[in-house]
Amino acid sequence: MSQSPVPAKGTATLERRIGRLDATALVVGSMIGSGIFIVSAEAARLLGSPGWLLLTWVAAGVLTLAGSLSCAELAAMLPRAGGQYVFFREAYGPLVGFLFGWTMFLVIQTGTIAAVAVAFARFLGVLAPAVSSRPLASAGPFSVSSVQLVALAVIAILTLSNSTGLKAGTRTQNAFTAAKVLVLVALAAAGLLLGSTSAGFSPSGFFGARDATGHTLEGFALASTFAAAIVGPLFSQSAWNNVTFAAEEVRDPGRNLPFALLAGCFAVTILYVATNVSYVRALPLAAIQHAPEDRVGTAAAGALFGRAGPPLAAAAIMVSTFGCVNGLILAGARVSFAMARDGLFFRGLERLNAARVPASALWLQGAWAGLLVLTGTYSQLLRYVISMDLALYVLLVLAVVVLRRKRPEWPRPFRAPAYPWLQFLYVAAGLGLISLLLVGNPRGTWPGYLVLAAGVPAYYFRGGRS
Repeated sequence: MSQSPVPAKGTATLERRIGRLDATALVVGSMIGSGIFIVSAEAARLLGSPGWLLLTWVAAGVLTLAGSLSCAELAAMLPRAGGQYVFFREAYGPLVGFLFGWTMFLVIQTGTIAAVAVAFARFLGVLAPAVSSRPLASAGPFSVSSVQLVALAVIAILTLSNSTGLKAGTRTQNAFTAAKVLVLVALAAAGLLLGSTSAGFSPSGFFGARDATGHTLEGFALASTFAAAIVGPLFSQSAWNNVTFAAEEVRDPGRNLPFALLAGCFAVTILYVATNVSYVRALPLAAIQHAPEDRVGTAAAGALFGRAGPPLAAAAIMVSTFGCVNGLILAGARVSFAMARDGLFFRGLERLNAARVPASALWLQGAWAGLLVLTGTYSQLLRYVISMDLALYVLLVLAVVVLRRKRPEWPRPFRAPAYPWLQFLYVAAGLGLISLLLVGNPRGTWPGYLVLAAGVPAYYFRGGRS
């Protein structure tokens, strides 16, 4: 029987030190950042209905779980550093694998690291008003704010921590993941127990979707608006695939990777839906739609706990974002490492330091994320790539079908259920959402595909061959 591919003899190899709990914490911790506390405001404004707001989170969770089932098969079959990069390389060829890694490094992973680090700094500003977005007087022509400096410090500290060894990274991840899960459980429970049923769960109009002018949304208008509204919840549930980037360091990957993906995604879906039920219980719809700076979590905490609520919420979000940045940093560098090991990225990134981690890849990732923080371009870049990110998930799920046909002899410790209908339904739903986004918001979607296309000449410049 033919075996799945392994790293070439003599190349840098990582040590399998990530256990089942560590892997699950990496899934959960990478998913839960600042989005759950913020993006419900935009979805509520677009749909004008508490019922449809909850449906966006349910639908996003169902898509995430469907994607994770397919990803679990690939991860158990190909437990290599780089994860999704390796899946694409084997299913579609090295060019497509490179394009995935290119966009991850250039925008998706580093842009998310930058955005979540800045979110940490902004919520620190709630507790320490000296931390603000106002330019520092001493910054000269290149204005830098204290928020940016704090974000840079977070990235530097966590990059340094992860470069000292895998144990430091996983311990940090486990601790902060446990803390943020407790925070969401407490917020959800408080909303269910202390919230008023008259706030959001009014019987009339619970599922009456309306636009900003008050007109009822139906048919195509409802579908396109729902597609736009689900972007935030989907993005808040992204990064579940990050554990596959570190798959070469997971012990007993045939068992632990599927468990981590499925248990982690299921837990986050339940937490997110329950948290939004809490929002609807605690706040009137208008208060969700117009929460100051879209901080729905802070507004709900204020309604539930009074004056102590906003500071408590700010501290909780800082814990959540700090842990999220750690998980993104830990996992993301493994993609650059894997590409460099294949000769498709900068030389030297394939080297491991004395602690057996890819320190060079970690520091280059941190430097690029820091540059995005300083230029402030991460926010616009992430808006551009949301549709493209969804397309990459579609390709991930479709890779199950491709590799079952292309490599039927490879051992599969875990097989995705309902094959191939689950994959085809996911692909159809994903392509439908992408089409609606391209039609409804072309300026915010097609530039992301230009970033992807720019990787083609970069691939051939690096000497790649399809």
